[in-house]
Amino acid sequence: MIRILLAEDEDAMRAYLARALENAGYDVVAVDRGTAALPWLETEAFDLLLTDIVMPEMDGIELAQRCADISPKTKVMFITGFAAVSLRASREAPQAKVLSKPFHLRDLVLEVQRIFGQSAHASI
Repeated sequence: MIRILLAEDEDAMRAYLARALENAGYDVVAVDRGTAALPWLETEAFDLLLTDIVMPEMDGIELAQRCADISPKTKVMFITGFAAVSLRASREAPQAKVLSKPFHLRDLVLEVQRIFGQSAHASI
């Protein structure tokens, strides 16, 4: 089963995304900030880091950079509502996918499926 570490500081969005990904068959660990994600990356294996870019304490770009050092096989996808931040993420982590808010949950699941070469079977 594909494991996803979700870092999103907004409670409702975090719960919403985690539930959608779990319903699509993924194993999800959800945390509320980048600094809370680091211990998970250091002790557990994840296939994908799905992170908001704008968060307190540590932004998603720094988290992705730390993830690359700690767990280089973990893929990264950013989610953001800020176009300028999206451009910065594309520059600083060109291998990462950037999904701009607002997006439909189906789009999120389809992007995750694409990352892992899975056929579309989302029931969202």
